[in-house]
Amino acid sequence: MKTIFNDNTRQEVISRIQKLDENSEALWGKMNICQMLKHCIRAEEMYLGNVQYNRTILGYLIGRIALKGIMKDDKPLHKNAPTSSHFKIAETTGHVQEDKLKWVALIEDYAKYPNQGLMHWFFGKMTNEQVGHFVYKHADHHLRQFNC
Repeated sequence: MKTIFNDNTRQEVISRIQKLDENSEALWGKMNICQMLKHCIRAEEMYLGNVQYNRTILGYLIGRIALKGIMKDDKPLHKNAPTSSHFKIAETTGHVQEDKLKWVALIEDYAKYPNQGLMHWFFGKMTNEQVGHFVYKHADHHLRQFNC
């Protein structure tokens, strides 16, 4: 299973991010390119430990089960999966090139990942191995969403 902690995988993700531009359109979902980039930046900031969000009640109830299902194989994340309001971006405009650079810089930070596990807002405590796999799956999901 691919992990963002692998140098080659990080470079693959970065190459795919670099293919995005102002004209990139979603194949599914409600986000435009500006919203997707901001969403992914916000998610990376959480996974890198820069920001923390409280767990949701639903997360306490089914978060571990959901994580186990996601981690069982290499299948991509489902289209149109729900997310926390913390990661929903209302602003529909932005600077695509600047946000791509921010996302790439955050992806590069996984080369020196500082955390020993993470408390996820939905899944609960995640090991570094789970973080590595899930971060890749999340980035892959949104890059597929925009055909990259």
